[in-house]
Amino acid sequence: MNCRVEKSEISGKIACPSNKSYTHRAIFLASLAIDKSIIKNILRSGDTNATINACKNFGVEIKDVGDDITVTSASVLKLHSNTIDAANSGTTIRIATAISALANDKIVLTGDSSLKKRPMQPLLDALESLGAKCSSSNGNPPISVSGTIKGGEVKIPGNISSQFISALMITAPKLENGLILNIQGKLVSKPYIDATITMMKKFGVEVETKTPYKKYIIPKQNYKSTTFVIPSDFSSLALLLSAAVLLGENLTIQISTGSMPQADEAIIDILEIMGVVITLDKNVIKIKSPEKLDGGKFDLSNSPDLIPAIAILALKTSKPIEIFNVEHARYKETDRIAVIARELAKLGIKVKEKKDGLVLNNSDNLTGADLNSENDHRLFMAFCIAGMYVGNCTISDPESVKISYPNFISEMKRIGCKIFLD
Repeated sequence: MNCRVEKSEISGKIACPSNKSYTHRAIFLASLAIDKSIIKNILRSGDTNATINACKNFGVEIKDVGDDITVTSASVLKLHSNTIDAANSGTTIRIATAISALANDKIVLTGDSSLKKRPMQPLLDALESLGAKCSSSNGNPPISVSGTIKGGEVKIPGNISSQFISALMITAPKLENGLILNIQGKLVSKPYIDATITMMKKFGVEVETKTPYKKYIIPKQNYKSTTFVIPSDFSSLALLLSAAVLLGENLTIQISTGSMPQADEAIIDILEIMGVVITLDKNVIKIKSPEKLDGGKFDLSNSPDLIPAIAILALKTSKPIEIFNVEHARYKETDRIAVIARELAKLGIKVKEKKDGLVLNNSDNLTGADLNSENDHRLFMAFCIAGMYVGNCTISDPESVKISYPNFISEMKRIGCKIFLD
């Protein structure tokens, strides 16, 4: 399926969706905790549904209560099936893989065609060093895991995905011998490790930091039940802010910030560097954008999900935008560096693709085009916004938004976007 977009101006009020990363973590941690937890304001999406289903497969009871869920853990893992389908969710398959090493039985974890391209070998190697038996399809899903691991000391590289480290951390308190976790090389997406540690503390578990982003000690402990409210998602907020910059300043965005760390909060500083004035008053964000944005050089190693939202701003810049230190973005739902370079060039943006990023220059020859998002939810949303700035564009795979922002199309149409499903 494709959708067609025309030049649009937006105005009104829109609510930012709840945070996907915290929804995943809260569900998994509540599933490992003693007794019943309540998670409020969850994001309901394809990815988070995959986590709910994975935890139910571990014997956890999860019930809907309006916009909230209650999660009642199982005293031990009681598998309903020996197969877990993580659909398109990298977070789900990686954390569920580590938890699977707590079970006595062999568990197969798989997903859709995109997920089957996502790297898993570093995590499997780490689990095998702890005593699990793992197999895979050339280091990618489908994979199988047989436990049980008891803990000890483990090494894992940090340059591909922080999700491997989060998966081991979340599982560590359940291990008889706890875990000494050594991260080798450069760690990408550091704030996501901070988010995991913060969430573990909310559920009553302490992580000892020996050397930040290098070495952690997590002894055997019990997760405690809690009530947790999911904050707004700054990854989605970044796209909404880019839409406001490109399509109209008369947009107010409602958010619930909370006190939890989010990597993509960096979008605020980045937009201000580019000349955008941002005001926050009583959980409402408004922006004022110059006629032409400044460019800038942005190290997004800790916030690779910002790449699509920032890249499309090259449509309105007077100077180049350079994005660097994001080679790990090539291992997302798609090779986001390559796809963004290829597709934005169709609109007339001058793009230089580098191994670890992009250099993007505006041009005076912007034109409509057929844009292929390759079923990547963040690329679809970014290309939609870009297409509504240029006009006369089609964008593939609108159904992909179910992964992180299921109401994106209807909400954008409500505030004035001209989006037509073919």
